[in-house]
Amino acid sequence: MNRPILIGITGGTGSGKSTVAKAIYDSLSEKNICMIEQDAYYKDQKHLTFEERTKTNYDHPLAFDTELLIEHLKTLLGGQSIEKPVYDFSLHIRKNYTEKVEPKDIIILEGIMILEDEKLRDLMDIKIFVDTDADVRVIRRITRDMKERGRTLDSVINQYLFTVKPAHQQFIEPTKKYADIIIPEGGFNKVAIDIVVAKIKSIIYENENSNS
Repeated sequence: MNRPILIGITGGTGSGKSTVAKAIYDSLSEKNICMIEQDAYYKDQKHLTFEERTKTNYDHPLAFDTELLIEHLKTLLGGQSIEKPVYDFSLHIRKNYTEKVEPKDIIILEGIMILEDEKLRDLMDIKIFVDTDADVRVIRRITRDMKERGRTLDSVINQYLFTVKPAHQQFIEPTKKYADIIIPEGGFNKVAIDIVVAKIKSIIYENENSNS
């Protein structure tokens, strides 16, 4: 097959980037597309106590195993499958099993800091930044972390104020300048999503015709 197209979708916590990624994924055939979440590539911390893990700044570039992510993306772009890590957000460690991901025509990479690393950026063909107001993002973050990650309200608020917000201002917001497309209001911006999907479908169509 032709070299796959790598699409990066980023934005601050709670911006709706996952919703945008899912909307694009659901608009295409599963045989053409796969999804890679940067969150799956948090560094394993089994060597630390649980208390030590809770003190880790998970909103810093150093929290991610970016080298492994780059290696896996290059493997997929080269037409081979990978074993993607599965992360346990309640224990802050990797689980003892992986998830096999097969190479597809379109690879979506979704995460808060995927545009922060130049080597990672250079792999992407299309870079999308989902831009949503901070007050909306923090409410979504609180709801998600309490429902899906077993966090308390106090811990989510403290983390937001002391690590998430400063990290957004230092590492995420500045990467907007690298984006090819900026989508305001995330998953609610159906027009923008439809335009991106139409572009992806045209790429798939061109690749299929070039191989026929």
